[in-house]
Amino acid sequence: MKKPWLIPGVLALPLLVGAALGGTLAKGKKTSEWEPKADPEREEAYAKKLAAMVQYETVSRIGEIQREKFLGFHKVLEELFPLLHQNLEKTEIDGSLLYLWKGKNSDKPVILMGHQDVVPAEGKWEHEPFSGDIENGKIWGRGSSDDKCSILAFMQAVEELLAEGFVPEQDIYLASSSGEEVDGPGARKIVEELERRGIKPFLVCDEGGAIVTEPIGGIKGNFAMVGVLEKGMGNLTVSAYSNGGHSSYPKKNSPIARLAKFVADIEKHDPMTVEFEPETEAMFKALSGYGPFYIRLLFGNLWLFKPLLKVLLPKISPQAGALLKTTIAFTQQSGSDGANVMPQEATLNINLRYIPHQGKEESDRIIEEIAKKYDLVISKNFGYDALEPVSTKSEAYHLVEEVIHETFPGLPVCPYVMTGGTDARNYQKICDACIRFSPVVFGPDQMKGMHGLNEYLDTVSLPGAVDFYRGIIQKIR
Repeated sequence: MKKPWLIPGVLALPLLVGAALGGTLAKGKKTSEWEPKADPEREEAYAKKLAAMVQYETVSRIGEIQREKFLGFHKVLEELFPLLHQNLEKTEIDGSLLYLWKGKNSDKPVILMGHQDVVPAEGKWEHEPFSGDIENGKIWGRGSSDDKCSILAFMQAVEELLAEGFVPEQDIYLASSSGEEVDGPGARKIVEELERRGIKPFLVCDEGGAIVTEPIGGIKGNFAMVGVLEKGMGNLTVSAYSNGGHSSYPKKNSPIARLAKFVADIEKHDPMTVEFEPETEAMFKALSGYGPFYIRLLFGNLWLFKPLLKVLLPKISPQAGALLKTTIAFTQQSGSDGANVMPQEATLNINLRYIPHQGKEESDRIIEEIAKKYDLVISKNFGYDALEPVSTKSEAYHLVEEVIHETFPGLPVCPYVMTGGTDARNYQKICDACIRFSPVVFGPDQMKGMHGLNEYLDTVSLPGAVDFYRGIIQKIR
């Protein structure tokens, strides 16, 4: 039987598409005009400082507090930024750092953040990972872009302003944990110290977003992607049990076989709901005017094409799909210790990144229900939900946006959803505006190098990064 209510919708569809086409054509295409400008003298001076920071190895280890290692790195910072260390109040907590630059007022304190630690550097690199080589306009080495460049930039900004005799209107804090890459306790301990002092920051500015070249395939140019929402994260262990046995007479439905069926089921039938968060929708709308016609049409008319994009985007791009749903990543697996022994127990670890519309409780329950079908047991190791987003209408967001426009004229600003994790999430208990933005340029090669081989940062990024932090410090009232 035909459904009569479908007929008006079908008849109206050409009119709706026509309206979207007409509106897109009328708006025309925008272009991102901003490009970083060379400043050889400043680039050279800043690059040498960043190189010295990269050369001091600060790899963090899970479950370890390597205080002595980071105290050595602090000596490097003292040599590079002497005025800062002479004038700011320094607190060291198990290798993590908190500095206070006392301002004229204390009612709207600002925290500028970046982490000291780096991930291990494995594999064969073009330049040794802790060489800090400066070559062809690049600083090479682990930590050059993630995240010692941020520390260099805000500390240099303070160093220069102190040399000019500047006194900030508000208290300025500089914070740097020694275990961000391993979810160490450093950031949490800094927050505890701030709570003890009764500090409620007006703005926290951490890493996360950046000036990204071609943020979405087809959208050319540079864009300031300002992180306003960070997804949650959780780890689950899935276990399968049996009586074991000799591999010469294997039984059916062994622990590894059941885990394999479980993985195949989820890979083939993703159980998570795809939806546009308001922040994701705002990002696509902000970018929509800069792409080719099909992108301007689809992203600029989400009122019509959102159902289509919910189907297409996860299939086209894992990065785009991660913005729309809780993701499931199978990361570790173990079985028998012997090549000829059937396992009595096999395990599989899952890393989930929770989206607000389908948080930890619901997502974990979905995984548990699927696991039951294959006689598997779930253990919850760790997890937290996505936190409250930063309002793009807030005073703090507008301050960051204003400083970006002044520092990088012609650079479009877009709200951004963070699919990875940052130290900033720990600060959300004391601050309503934890913004994730590192003011350096990340092209496709830099993105590959982060946590990968051949990490580097273009020296041309550094003067603008310093100027951004100078702007934040100078404009806060």
